[in-house]
Amino acid sequence: MPSQRSQVLIADPGTPDPPEVLLDTGALLLEAPNWTLDGSALILNGDGLLWRCDLDDPAPRAIGFDGLPPLNNDHVLDPDGVHVLMSADDGHVYRGALTGGPVQRLTPDDGSRHFLHGVSPDGRRLAYVELADFEQPGRLVVLPIGGDPVVVPTGAGHLDGPEWSPDGAWIAFNTEAFGTAPGHAQLARVPDGGAPVERLVHSETVDWFPHYAPAGTLASYLSFPAGTLGHPADLDVVVRVVDTADWSAPIRSYPLRGGQGTINVNSWSPDGSRLAFVTYPVG
Repeated sequence: MPSQRSQVLIADPGTPDPPEVLLDTGALLLEAPNWTLDGSALILNGDGLLWRCDLDDPAPRAIGFDGLPPLNNDHVLDPDGVHVLMSADDGHVYRGALTGGPVQRLTPDDGSRHFLHGVSPDGRRLAYVELADFEQPGRLVVLPIGGDPVVVPTGAGHLDGPEWSPDGAWIAFNTEAFGTAPGHAQLARVPDGGAPVERLVHSETVDWFPHYAPAGTLASYLSFPAGTLGHPADLDVVVRVVDTADWSAPIRSYPLRGGQGTINVNSWSPDGSRLAFVTYPVG
C-alpha cells in the first residue's frame, strides 16, 4: 500500500532492549529473513527475487538465478552454508547457490503445490506443505532429496511451517487440528519418522511458524489476533520467544505491524544470540 515501509529488525532476546533497525525502505517489500551461516548477512525475498543484505552494508542486492520462476517467502538455507532452497510460484522447490547461477528442481510433478519450510540437519531431506488445491488443507510431506515423498499424518485441519529441531528428533509446525474455531492454529510437533502429535501451546491467539534457535533451547513463533484466518499481512501481531522446555511462557515478546512476511522462515542467527524479523509500518 502507498507509504508502507519494510523495516528489517534484529533483536537480542538475551536482553530487554528493543530490536535495532538494520534496514528501513519504502522501495522494496522485503520478507522472511534467513541468516547466512557465517552470520554476516540476511537473505530475504522481495518482488519475486532473493536479496542479500550484509550487516555492515545492508542495501539489498539481488541474487541472480538462471531460469528460476518468481519466488514466494518460503526459503531455507542449506546446512552446507553454500546453497539455498526456495519455493517458487510454480509450486516447486528449487536449490541454488547463494551466489546465484543455475538451479535444480527438487520436487516431483505430482499435480500438487509444494511450500518448503524445513531441511533436515544433515541436508538430505525436505519438509514441506503439500497442497492439492487451495480449498484443501495442507499436509506434511518429507522428501528425501532424490527419493520418494512420504506423507506424515498430523491430524485434521490445515498445517503449515514444518521445521526440524536442531537435533533432528522432532518436526514442529502449526496446525488447526486442535481447534474448533476456523483458522485457530496452534503449535505442535511430531517425532521424526512419525508418531502421535504433541501440542506445544494452548493459547487464545492464532499461532504460526515455530522456529528453533540453533542450540534447540530457544524458539520463536508468530501470534496473530484470535479469529484470524490464515496468516495475512498488515495486522497487529507479536513475535514471541520461548524456552523450548516450556513453550507456553514467552520470555520475550515483540509487538509489531506485520504477519505475512514477518517471520515465515527460520531467522535465528547461527550462534542463536539474535533474531531477525520484518515489520511493515505505514507512514
